[in-house]
Amino acid sequence: MQASRYFTYKLSQFSGYPAIEHERDGCGVGFITRINSVPSNDIILKGLQALSCMEHRGGCSSDRESGDGAGITTDIPWELLISSLDKNTFSKDQVKNCGVAMIFTLLEHLESIQHIFNWVLDQHQLRLICWRKVSVDSSVLGKKAKKNQPYVTQCIVQSSTLFGDQLERKLYIARKQIEKLINNTSPNIYKNFYICSFSSRVIIYKGMLRSEVLGKYYKDLSNTLYVSHFIIYHRRFSTNTIPKWSLAQPMRLMAHNGEINTLLGNLNWMKSKESLFKYKYWENYYDLLTPVTNLENSDSANLDAVLELLVQSGKTPQEAAMILIPEAYNKQPALNLYPEIIDFYEYYANLQEPWDGPALIIFTDGKVVGATLDRNGLRPARYLITQDGFISLSSETGIFNSKSGQPVIKKGRLGPGQMFCVDIENNSILENFNIKQKIAQQLPYKLWLQKYQNEILFQDYLDSIDLDIITISRLHTAYGYSNEDVELVIEHMASSAKEPTFCMGDDIPLAVLSNKPHLLYDYFKQRFAQVTNPAIDPLRESLVMSLTTYLGPKGNFLEPTDIMARSIKLSSPILNENELVLLSKSIFKVSKFNTFFEISTSDSSFNNRINNICKKCADDIKTGCELIILTDKIDSIEQNYIFIPPLLIVGSVHHYLIQKQLRHKVSLIIETGQSWNTHHFACLIGYGASAICPYLAFVTVRQWWRNTKTQKLMSNGKLPKLTIEQSQDNYRCAIDAGLLKILSKMGIGLLSSYHGAQIFEILGLGQDLVDMAFIGTTSRLAGINSEELFNQSIMTYNSVFNMKIKKKLPNLGYVQYRPGAEYHVNNPEMSKILHKAVRNTDNILYNQYENLLNNRLPANLRDLLIFNSNKTSININEVEPIESILERFCTGGMSLGALSRETHETLAIAMNRIGGKSNSGEGGEDPMRFQIINDIDSTGISINFPHLKGLKNNDLASSAIKQIASGRFGVTPEYLVNAKQLEIKLAQGAKPGEGGQLPGKKVSPYIAKLRNCKTGVTLISPPPHHDIYSIEDLAQLIFDLHQINPNAKVSVKLVASIGIGTIAAGVAKANADIIQVSGHDGGTGASPLSSIKHAGIPWELGLTEVNQTLLSNGLRDQVILRVDGGLKTGKDIILAALMGAEEFGFGTIAMIATGCVMARICHTNNCPVGVATQRQDLRNRFPGVPADLVNFFLFLAEEVRHILADLGFKSLKDIIGLTTILKYNNINLSKTKYLNLDILLDKSYSDTNIVFHDTIHDNGTVLDDSLLNDYNFANAIKSHSDIIKEVKIFNTDRCVGARISGFIVKKYGENNFNGNLQINFTGVAGQSFGAFISKGMYLNLIGEANDYVGKGMNGGEIIIGPPVSNIQDASDFVIIGNTCLYGATGGYLFANGQAGERFAVRNSAANAVVEGVGDHACEYMTGGLIVVLGIAGRNIGAGMTGGLAYFLDEDNTLLSKINNEIVTLQRILTKEAEEQLKHIIELYEIKTKSIKAKKILDHWNHYISKFWQIVPPSEKNTFFTNIEYSSYSSIIK
Repeated sequence: MQASRYFTYKLSQFSGYPAIEHERDGCGVGFITRINSVPSNDIILKGLQALSCMEHRGGCSSDRESGDGAGITTDIPWELLISSLDKNTFSKDQVKNCGVAMIFTLLEHLESIQHIFNWVLDQHQLRLICWRKVSVDSSVLGKKAKKNQPYVTQCIVQSSTLFGDQLERKLYIARKQIEKLINNTSPNIYKNFYICSFSSRVIIYKGMLRSEVLGKYYKDLSNTLYVSHFIIYHRRFSTNTIPKWSLAQPMRLMAHNGEINTLLGNLNWMKSKESLFKYKYWENYYDLLTPVTNLENSDSANLDAVLELLVQSGKTPQEAAMILIPEAYNKQPALNLYPEIIDFYEYYANLQEPWDGPALIIFTDGKVVGATLDRNGLRPARYLITQDGFISLSSETGIFNSKSGQPVIKKGRLGPGQMFCVDIENNSILENFNIKQKIAQQLPYKLWLQKYQNEILFQDYLDSIDLDIITISRLHTAYGYSNEDVELVIEHMASSAKEPTFCMGDDIPLAVLSNKPHLLYDYFKQRFAQVTNPAIDPLRESLVMSLTTYLGPKGNFLEPTDIMARSIKLSSPILNENELVLLSKSIFKVSKFNTFFEISTSDSSFNNRINNICKKCADDIKTGCELIILTDKIDSIEQNYIFIPPLLIVGSVHHYLIQKQLRHKVSLIIETGQSWNTHHFACLIGYGASAICPYLAFVTVRQWWRNTKTQKLMSNGKLPKLTIEQSQDNYRCAIDAGLLKILSKMGIGLLSSYHGAQIFEILGLGQDLVDMAFIGTTSRLAGINSEELFNQSIMTYNSVFNMKIKKKLPNLGYVQYRPGAEYHVNNPEMSKILHKAVRNTDNILYNQYENLLNNRLPANLRDLLIFNSNKTSININEVEPIESILERFCTGGMSLGALSRETHETLAIAMNRIGGKSNSGEGGEDPMRFQIINDIDSTGISINFPHLKGLKNNDLASSAIKQIASGRFGVTPEYLVNAKQLEIKLAQGAKPGEGGQLPGKKVSPYIAKLRNCKTGVTLISPPPHHDIYSIEDLAQLIFDLHQINPNAKVSVKLVASIGIGTIAAGVAKANADIIQVSGHDGGTGASPLSSIKHAGIPWELGLTEVNQTLLSNGLRDQVILRVDGGLKTGKDIILAALMGAEEFGFGTIAMIATGCVMARICHTNNCPVGVATQRQDLRNRFPGVPADLVNFFLFLAEEVRHILADLGFKSLKDIIGLTTILKYNNINLSKTKYLNLDILLDKSYSDTNIVFHDTIHDNGTVLDDSLLNDYNFANAIKSHSDIIKEVKIFNTDRCVGARISGFIVKKYGENNFNGNLQINFTGVAGQSFGAFISKGMYLNLIGEANDYVGKGMNGGEIIIGPPVSNIQDASDFVIIGNTCLYGATGGYLFANGQAGERFAVRNSAANAVVEGVGDHACEYMTGGLIVVLGIAGRNIGAGMTGGLAYFLDEDNTLLSKINNEIVTLQRILTKEAEEQLKHIIELYEIKTKSIKAKKILDHWNHYISKFWQIVPPSEKNTFFTNIEYSSYSSIIK
């Protein structure tokens, strides 16, 4: 995605860089070429056809006609250009010295542009041949595209002497100079000017177009003279829908499908390193080329700019891509044979931080066309090669009709980190390892590393404490520790090597609103991945992650030399005291600066002291300093002193050195007493620290270990027996694991990429602090300035002298409620009053509850707002009835498993009574709940629901909203068709960007049955990832759900974060019906404490941004907006409505109303009132009845009615988005007088008449409809009979089978259809082939399929085989895509060929055989049987807790590919296992006619010994896995 210099977002609204915060996209991309042939028009036609077949991967603006972008890159069609010009202009034999610029501008600016071109061309001895107007057909454009349509022209130039690479370089310099000159003209000229390409080899045609329109709009593309050796094509799906033609792709060198998560850090480092690039080619042009990158440009544009710099500096695109987007080389067994490739990556790891994030990059310099995939393989890339040299690589297979009859000699895919290229000049195909080996062998990287790179290994921990307990307590107080920090965080990590887990969300005031002291870190909120880029599982997918960091100066990677390998390698950024001493005496010159200073009368802030340190750092660097240590360590605490907060000083020095272009010459190390939890370390690293020594935290651990109480707990077994060294190592391990988790939630794999990336949002700091230390970080609320921060820091420090120091620190109650400590919204007084009010239907008590919450000190942003209506109050009887308001209420997604059965069903029954909606959460539901309850006796007890009380006839326990989360637990066709709404959970407020787990002790037999898993076995929910990792894949999942249940609205749950508006725009364009915005304060059954406290932002900011973005893009009428997060009163409802919400979700408060006492021990399974436990003895105590929750919502709705009457409005609908009646309440805050809530009070769209979405989006006519409309087919379903249908299928036919399955299951239930529907397909199936199919469905495909085959399948069969012509090579061909069989709950999948990445992820009951898999096969499996008869990727069986898998290991490489965290690997031990394996292979051979399967069966005794069985703990004591349980003796000879 490309943004011009001028970006149309209002910078005054968001203090951050628009393209970084507000632009996201996903796409379809690919290339086609043919070796050993002349350029042809056929390549162009095939490319345009392929582009059209990618239309579903793209997006459109609100007019549904203006595409988000489509484009192509090809050879320059010289014959076409010459034919359209005067014959005397130039001839074909001159073209090798010629180049073409493809330009967007406005016609009225053309003359000015031409003058600048003429001057620059003269400067570079380039002759202007002519200007050529590009012929277009504007009638095919949508309204928005036409409104922003540029004038498209070409400038043809010639050099008298240069050609090839030299001419390319000259055109690059000329383009840069032209851009620089035009950027200094008037904004109206430069913001409408863009050079798509300026090259002697390639040209780019693109625009804000749909795929099918590109060839119609540009008339050149339909000219048969347009010939090329290759074509790159790109279809864009952008969440930024403001039309801009330059945003379309390809870029100048590449087309990008993905997202760069580390962009701000990459840009900062590139800016710092620009002074190095005075390269041989650029000596005279340095000022023209810099800045290389631009903060206002998009991730794709900036990556393209750096890639282009490397290529124009003499590197191939392949080498440039390897440097910028390296693979995960450390844990790649396949690279054991290529150590030189590892050396290459290791060398550049010190010089260039990776541009990290999901990415499929297609690139070309006109000589080579190729593709590379990110380190985690998070974009699909399928390729084929035919015998006549035709080659196609694309996001999907089946994107063109191959009628040439030429045999296919290879069908493959790009795996994680892999590369595939075609050398157009030399007519050769270049495979991954060959490409990389050739590049890596160019220079002696290994020798350089051996000579210059040092590694500091872990040093011993200190075992003594020089300080007494009172001194340590004084230090704790001065640095801001509380009792909770020591006991709940540090001591927990020291004893368990894990971060503390907590529950029920964050209900204390924001740091800026709190009256209690807070550290600077508390104003920073971690950002996280949702929709446009996926989170990573740091536990199960650690092979793509690393905390390795490199210290030392960075050299010019354009000119690699031996001395540039000079570095110190650390395996962790956390240093102990001995390691810091070692660093101080290392190969680098070190400067050390203490941040403690004596306060003088002239000090009103830290600013002068910071500036002094910054200048000293710069001076020392100029004299050779290469490591800077910033320390706040002192011998004693003295009055009238203070230290600069470590985050403030590191950020200030970091940005100061960037501005001075010195940052690359030095590494920053922090030695601090004010850093102890994972969030603190993440902030320090995110703002520039390479390593941190938390000396006081280590002292705290040693003090804890020496405490007699600790030793006693160790001796009696209540704590593990640890040495003092082990306890400190535990603490460091916990911090390391926590850092990996923080990286992973943003989808970042490497600490080196997170370093300086500033992936935070600030809540409550003023612009002066941001401009000094945190440049580029969004701070929308302003707030505390440098003077206020200085004064608060002094108050915290001076508390040492203002109070009597005790051995135990004060408990400030930030985590657990304490009387007299920090305010908690969910406090005992509130809970008790509410319990009494709802149980006694007592209006007076509810009014007390209401007043208690409405008259509190500010805890949330909305508490600072009041109503200011100029309308006259009306009578309450004029306000809409209570029933209309109740319809808008929903409960939050709380799973059956996290909650007890009693609580879950009570919530559902209550919501159904009031006409609202309960949410199932991610645990599935018992089918008996889908039926009306009509067996209630006089005491309110049901025979079928004897555990519930207070029931009434016609109650319904089915949740109206059924959730589909990453775990897919309980997601069956029956579950899906019995929903009124289907919610896709992309994030959770308490832990956005993370997965979770249900502890084994909560997995009762009942829960295990619903979730298709084993009793007592911990269930792992992966982070939101596998089929929602991009906007186009989310669109596919929405499509899938609309397929199986066309009568259900589909909602998407997002968590508030900067940029959520543009994500929501994409979600709306992806056909969602509802967008839910959740706040950071949502409850949870279990979450890391640091996530609860430090991730996400208030829903007020998220909702406002979403509402305004949708309105500005004309998309507000496409969706319903729902909000949740701490809603408790009618005032909350009104405020949320004024900010744009139509529906309202309630989680914690609904649980309190049904009996929760906020014990905050949900994660322990010991809930004292049976709300959040599976223990039967505790569940028996559950006090709730549906009437309690009904009463609460009646009270709430009545309160809403009264407020509406006071404001003068008759309905909630009338005030939605009406920010004009919101006003800032000037409350005096203790911390600042500069908080600014203008962003919530923006009235720009207040007068917009919102058209509300009240229908259900549909998928249009699909292939399933034609089958269901076929009389014979429909009759077979009706009569439970058999039928066979022959059907042609294309890649545009997506989710085939799901609608038929939904129809059957809705009619008959899950297993009651007794017919047989045999559908024989021929062709290439689109995504989600066979998703959610059920019993009686048999899908047979001759051809191949794309991603998500068999997703959620529950029964039936999917058989996929190649055409007869390819059957001999089937084992070597890829036949299905990524993430197949995801969340399957039954049925058979047999695919005669290889599968892609993540095969059988979260499979719980399906059986499958394939002939090869990529990385992460059988991940998170809980049941079923998987057999792989061919090659396999890495990380097999990660998180696998159930089921069995058999892998054929013919080359003895499988052992290194298994994730041994949970599963074990063994040979076939028992006769039962042999029979199980042989039986399914026999069945597979019968169904697919597999050559490989027949060979195995014919030589069974030879092959049986080559199989491995993968066994999770839950399967280790069965006759399939253990000889002790077998009826036979061992088969092992």
